[in-house]
Amino acid sequence: MSKVTVGVLALQGAFYEHIQLLKQASQLLTQPQDIPPSQWEFIEVRTPAELDRCDALILPGGESTTISLVAARSNLLEPLRDFVKLHRKPTWGTCAGLILLAESANRTKQGGQELIGGLDVRVNRNHFGRQTESFQAPLKLPFLAGSEPSEPFNGVFIRAPVVEKILPSREGIQVEENQREETVVAPSRQALDQVAREAMENHVEVLAKLPGRAARLAETTGVDIDAEKDSGDIVAVKQGNVFGTSFHPELTDDPRIHLWWLRQVQDAVKKRRDANSLPLR
Repeated sequence: MSKVTVGVLALQGAFYEHIQLLKQASQLLTQPQDIPPSQWEFIEVRTPAELDRCDALILPGGESTTISLVAARSNLLEPLRDFVKLHRKPTWGTCAGLILLAESANRTKQGGQELIGGLDVRVNRNHFGRQTESFQAPLKLPFLAGSEPSEPFNGVFIRAPVVEKILPSREGIQVEENQREETVVAPSRQALDQVAREAMENHVEVLAKLPGRAARLAETTGVDIDAEKDSGDIVAVKQGNVFGTSFHPELTDDPRIHLWWLRQVQDAVKKRRDANSLPLR
């Protein structure tokens, strides 16, 4: 019986909190088709050898520039790119992790930030301002449909990025983005094999938005306001094997997103192991 190993990159940031919520979420996997809690393993990842053990990975919130620098010095940056874009294993980035998983990030000087890539989006770093301007907001997350409880998810935003633009799908470099000032672009990678190619998607799915000012005013006051032009900021996206959130689910005590993501992971792992004729249970 082979375990499923989920890693959390532990170079800087809120990796411990993710581990705790993953453990909590795994105890909620009680459906007949679910992998039993005893078959999950959650580890901190600091070396290429530890990354090699992983079936899936979380890039936590923190300082994206610091994480990328430490990853480069730890000889992890290229293995991380291979994990996400060559092998196409399930990967989730929160806040700083979302920046690292974007194919393009603005407000960044060339040479000041390395990206991993995997999501065909441009992120706007520190969109909501400085850490003193951090806030919490209730979020409607339709992708959690069927989860209990059903109330909105408490989004914790700390120097958070947003998805500024969804980019056209490219297996190569995002050439147009590479020509923008104060913008960095992730290096290209080709999927390794058929299993990896099947984990890809050529479009980005928007999973959640933070309502804009007009929409929030209409909701709280009941005033009939046309908020079509203020549809809100994109704060959660998914493209094939890659998932990103602007906010920090790990800084709450709510395991619903971690539970949802573990089910995404188990589906991907089953497909990969079936293709390789490796029994999962």
